[in-house]
Amino acid sequence: MIAYYVDLALRSLRRSPVLTGLMVLAIGLGIGASMTMITVLHVMTDDPLPGRSAHLYTPHLDPLPRDYHRGENSPDPSDNLTWPDAMGLLKAKRAVRQAAMAGGTLLARPAQDGLQPFYVGGRYATADIFALFGLRFEYGGGWSSADDAAGAHVVVLADMLARKLFGRADVVGRTAHLGELDYRVIGVVADWSPAPQFYADNTGTQYSDTDRFFLPLSVAIDKDLPVNGNQSGWGSDDKAGSGKRGAEMSWLQFWVELDTPAQVAAYRQYLVDYSVEQKALGRFERPPTDAKLYSLMGWLAHENLVPDDVQLQLWLALGFLFVCMLNIVALLLAKFLRRGGEISVRRALGARRRDIFAQLAIESALIGIAGGALGLAIAQLGLWSVRHRPDDYARLAQMDPTMLAGTFVLAVLASVLASLLPAWRACRIAPALQLKAQ
Repeated sequence: MIAYYVDLALRSLRRSPVLTGLMVLAIGLGIGASMTMITVLHVMTDDPLPGRSAHLYTPHLDPLPRDYHRGENSPDPSDNLTWPDAMGLLKAKRAVRQAAMAGGTLLARPAQDGLQPFYVGGRYATADIFALFGLRFEYGGGWSSADDAAGAHVVVLADMLARKLFGRADVVGRTAHLGELDYRVIGVVADWSPAPQFYADNTGTQYSDTDRFFLPLSVAIDKDLPVNGNQSGWGSDDKAGSGKRGAEMSWLQFWVELDTPAQVAAYRQYLVDYSVEQKALGRFERPPTDAKLYSLMGWLAHENLVPDDVQLQLWLALGFLFVCMLNIVALLLAKFLRRGGEISVRRALGARRRDIFAQLAIESALIGIAGGALGLAIAQLGLWSVRHRPDDYARLAQMDPTMLAGTFVLAVLASVLASLLPAWRACRIAPALQLKAQ
């Protein structure tokens, strides 16, 4: 029966090619515009670390003075940790794994002749970062906690940087020149680019550069290596003068691995207890309940990484799709009602109202499939234009298989929904009146 309805639908569509083309175009334009922005929003809010994100958390402490006023649009200093707090949480070892970190940019000098130095971004971190985030080593391995304590001049390179510096990836034991110092290469990891860089400071570049090197955090603090991101100080000038090691400058990110709800609850309580202890010592002035523990996806929601203009464009695109659907309703209503004689003959020959409804719904679904194919082409064109924008998230504007399937599902769903009223009206036509008029 379905094959019969499909055949009837194709015959009907071929009888009115102009009207069919208008409906396909309307669906295609609406689907193309909406899927462009839905895809952009999808890649910006997708899980950056599937399989591990459910176990990753970041602690939040609030060492700010009670009279400190957070700016409406300025970064919140308490989003990062101070050096004493990060080291305190690290030494407590209350999580399965934990790592303190900060981003930095250094001048890399290639070992190959004829290549100019270039700046490259990376991460200063403690030893657990590789196991914590699940980075895969292609050669060698990471450093140890003892290397952290000793401030060892060692480095782990990303595969891309290793090949750019040395012409190949198996470079364990070679010397890398980064900044003003030399480092012994102890490992090479596969290129790793979660989007967004959930662990990085919220400076508006979480969708752009990826980390190409990893250095011990102790080296960064000892040698005062340049740090990217927000370095917020507060308090009197003499206290703020203690620099990155001071208790009144936040600049470090901190992530922990917790595998069970009991571990999560225990760590959250530990943060409250730690805040109580620091308040008793006179460091913290705000209530200990300000201490929080964010999951990875909860942290992304807290940071609100989706720009307002992207959300606005999404609503505009969905509004355009709604207007297109209204036009489809009007076109289908005119098309179906004009076929009152044909429908009445089928009713007189024994077709039930639900049979007529199913036939018209299948005809609308075929329009949706054709519109989805056109919408996919328009969406790809729209994503191509997005990738040429200067925004740091633009390079991610690519459709994955889920979004490809979603394009056709949305197109068929939109066309079928638009056909409900016209199909219902067509089913209500009185066959006797139509046949008498014939």
